Amino acid sequence: MDRMASSMKQVPNPLPKVLSRRGVGAGLEAAERESFERTQTVSINKAINTQEVAVKEKHARTCILGTHHEKGAQTFWSVVNRLPLSSNAMLCWKFCHVFHKVLRDGHPNVLKDSLRYKSELSDMSRMWGHLSEGYGQLCSIYLKLLRTKMEFHTKNPRFPCNLQMSDRQLDEAGESDVNNFFQLTVEMFDYLECELNLFQTVFNSLDMSRSVSVTTAGQCRLAPLIQVILDCSHLYDYTVKLLFKLHSCLPADTLQGHRDRFMEQFTKLKDLFHRSSNLQYFKRLIQIPQLPENPPNFLRASALSEHISPVVVIPAEGSSPDSEPILEKDDLMDMDASQQNLFDNKFDDIFGSSFSSDPFNFNSQNGMSKDEKDHLIEALYREIGGLKAQMENMKVESQRAMLQLKGRVSELEAELAEQQHLGRQAADNCEFLRTELDELRKQREDTEKAQRSLTEIERKAQANEQRYSKLKEKYSELVQNHADLLRKNAEVTKQVSVARQAQVDLEREKKELEDSMERVSSQAKQKTQEQQGILESLKQELTTSRQELQLLHSSLDTSAESEAKWTMKVAELEEERGSLASTVALQEEELVTLREQLEGTQLKLASTQESMGQLAKDQQKRLLVGSRKAADLVIQEALSQMEEPALISCAGSADHLLAKVKSMFSCIEQLEKSRSQYLACPEDIGELLHSVTLLAHLTSETLAHGSTTSLRAPPEPADSLTEACKQYGREALAYLASLEEEEALEKADSTSMRTCLLKIKAIGEELLPMGLDIKQEELGDLVDKEMAATSAAIEAATARIEEMLSKSRAGDTGVKLEVNERILGSCTSLMQTIQVLIVASKDLQREIVESGRGTASPKEFYAKNSRWTEGLISASKAVGWGATIMVDAADLVVQGRGKFEELMVCSHEIAASTAQLVAASKVKADKDSPNLAQLQQASRGVNQATAGVVASTISGKSQIEETDNMDFSSMTLTQIKRQEMDSQVRVLELENDLQKERQRLGELRKKHYELAGVAEGWEEGAEASPSTLQEAVPEKE
Repeated sequence: MDRMASSMKQVPNPLPKVLSRRGVGAGLEAAERESFERTQTVSINKAINTQEVAVKEKHARTCILGTHHEKGAQTFWSVVNRLPLSSNAMLCWKFCHVFHKVLRDGHPNVLKDSLRYKSELSDMSRMWGHLSEGYGQLCSIYLKLLRTKMEFHTKNPRFPCNLQMSDRQLDEAGESDVNNFFQLTVEMFDYLECELNLFQTVFNSLDMSRSVSVTTAGQCRLAPLIQVILDCSHLYDYTVKLLFKLHSCLPADTLQGHRDRFMEQFTKLKDLFHRSSNLQYFKRLIQIPQLPENPPNFLRASALSEHISPVVVIPAEGSSPDSEPILEKDDLMDMDASQQNLFDNKFDDIFGSSFSSDPFNFNSQNGMSKDEKDHLIEALYREIGGLKAQMENMKVESQRAMLQLKGRVSELEAELAEQQHLGRQAADNCEFLRTELDELRKQREDTEKAQRSLTEIERKAQANEQRYSKLKEKYSELVQNHADLLRKNAEVTKQVSVARQAQVDLEREKKELEDSMERVSSQAKQKTQEQQGILESLKQELTTSRQELQLLHSSLDTSAESEAKWTMKVAELEEERGSLASTVALQEEELVTLREQLEGTQLKLASTQESMGQLAKDQQKRLLVGSRKAADLVIQEALSQMEEPALISCAGSADHLLAKVKSMFSCIEQLEKSRSQYLACPEDIGELLHSVTLLAHLTSETLAHGSTTSLRAPPEPADSLTEACKQYGREALAYLASLEEEEALEKADSTSMRTCLLKIKAIGEELLPMGLDIKQEELGDLVDKEMAATSAAIEAATARIEEMLSKSRAGDTGVKLEVNERILGSCTSLMQTIQVLIVASKDLQREIVESGRGTASPKEFYAKNSRWTEGLISASKAVGWGATIMVDAADLVVQGRGKFEELMVCSHEIAASTAQLVAASKVKADKDSPNLAQLQQASRGVNQATAGVVASTISGKSQIEETDNMDFSSMTLTQIKRQEMDSQVRVLELENDLQKERQRLGELRKKHYELAGVAEGWEEGAEASPSTLQEAVPEKE
């Protein structure tokens, strides 16, 4: 009893009174359920207490067996929710340990039952994270690990919570898709990172210079690491296998980040396993594996066969030293029986047995006669019987007195527990008030800080405006510089054309010189041939002359004068031959000089061409570098503006962002074509400069649209979109940097930019409003269909109400029939007024379409005004849906299984939906239109009918409900005090539930407003129809 009392005192809250006041006649199943809940409550409170000792294994095992018994964790969470985890770090640390064990070894439904508390665990983690000493930081990291574990097993349901699975199951988890394996590896890295973070934080919080593992405080911190070691061994094994599989499918460069992260985690895990294996506390509880000296070489596929999966061995448990003897009811009964037998034996030993055949041997003692002996024996028997009866009466009275004393003791103990509970509540209230006072002080300080920050923000806004003006001036200067560069490019192009024309002229002169040389050489050859012919003729003449001379030699004497003539003639011919030879030599000298002049002209022409080409290349390079620098400045400015607070007031849309992304794709294609054309013909640089400038401006606009679109998106897509835009900006800067050098220009690749744009496009498509996927041509038909469907739903609801009214008249009588007739009659009136409003809305829409479409068809008018059309469709759907829900609620109320409040809420929802339909119809209507007046009159009729439904529901509820007569005359002071405390607890619980439900209703209305605004384009129609929306608000009220 002392041990039970001490263990109960450790529990901050008493046992739930609901478990101790169940009906006695609920049956065997209710008794078993009550016993189960009591056992689980005691075990959980013993496992999660404020003492700085390790959680006992038997209590944790009872919690795990309880989850398998009820196939879930409802009882576990119902008990844990009553523990003050947010105010006691030790309770929170032990809760994390027990919850980790229950997640690993409990029923698979524990994960599903625990997902609803994930947000509470996150809030508690952030709260404990503000404490840097003691168990606060440990609790924050442990809660983050548990949340990561729940998210991992929710995303990957094939993985059990204890992470034990075969290689075949691991392959099936990836579904034979390398992308799934890639993503699974990243998630396992994150999971293992949280495990190692908790591991390292626990070791850092211990004083390793002392034997902390043998102290209770050290064991309290080290005990949860057993579960961490079990998880880490499996995660390390699966990570190694998945990395080998990825290296067999993907290039090594792609997985460089995976290998670096694995190396970091391998080093940490190896060190932590080594340090843990040296602690005395772990040596008797778990056998920790040792990792290899060197990490696996993933670049060598055969290294997978050398990998040995680490196995954690937990020795078989014997008799636990912390086990407590538990006395059952049968044991107590046996003990009472044995004590009674012992008492009877002692009585017989003292007074003798009353059932013996000869209790007193009087014949051996005296000489009494037989009759006297018999009379004495009978008297003694009577005396013994009276004594036994008196003894039995004394026993009964003593037992009754003992029971009364025990009851009094139990009442005193209950009163003592109540007083202690009241004392704890008073202390908690004092602490709560003290906390509220600190919060108010902090709020006052925060208000002062906010005022100072407001002034600082205004000062920054002025600085941003000045900076914007300077940037605008800088941008104008860049535009002017760009125009100057384009003019210089045109001048250089002209100079190049002039140089090309000069080169053509030089080539033409070269050809003319070559032709003249050929003509001179041909003439020289022709003259040489003529001279050779003349020489030959002269030789022939000489021979003939010699012959004649020989012939005339005989007649020399007779003709001396003719001899002198022939001699003179020969001398003249020889002189003519010498002159011809000198002429040929002069012509050959002229030919050599002409050839030297031609070679010099060719060298000058080549040097001129080289200088002009180098000049053109330098000018083109300067133009390209200048354009690239200007583009870098524009993109860097766009990236810096993404962090500016001035953009907070801006808002973009996903469709505009997608249009900019589409323009970026076409711009990148044009840039690739211009780059290829420039590489093929370096002189054609104009297209490349234009493409670079266009890329810079479109990138700046895309980043701006992405930043403004993320401001109105949910948090996770907004963060993803912002990061994708920043990554695209960095990739664009890297691509532009590659255009500066010729070698890098040839290897420039725009694949990374395209990948980032695809990611931005995917996020933008997810952020598109729900109504934008409908084709514009289908909007007109969809409006008519929705209005017809709403009318049909109203008619069906009216018919169903009439049917319910007839059934109620046939089966109900008295007050119930009166209430049903009043409620169903008011519902019928509401349906009729809604039907009148729908007809008036149709007439007004027809008038709007006829007056606004002109020569276009109604479908074209609806397509042109798509936002207004989508508002009509949404309002019509809401009216039809509200009518159906209200009929269902009325049916349940008539049958006695529904709530009157649900019927009132449905009527208010229908009034709000009709007000939305009226507001959507009045946007484009003429103020003096008779159909508009008729629509407003029908709307007022709907509001009156709604008020009638609410009034009839309230009056019917007051007639049917009966107040229970409370009789407290037979209750004692303790019972009345207990009932009063129960009522106070119930009031606090209901107030807490009411506050939470109001917060949830506010969040739901906020989310509904955001989704409706995105789907129906309220931000576009807000400026066009402010008066209409102001008129719709009081009608909805």
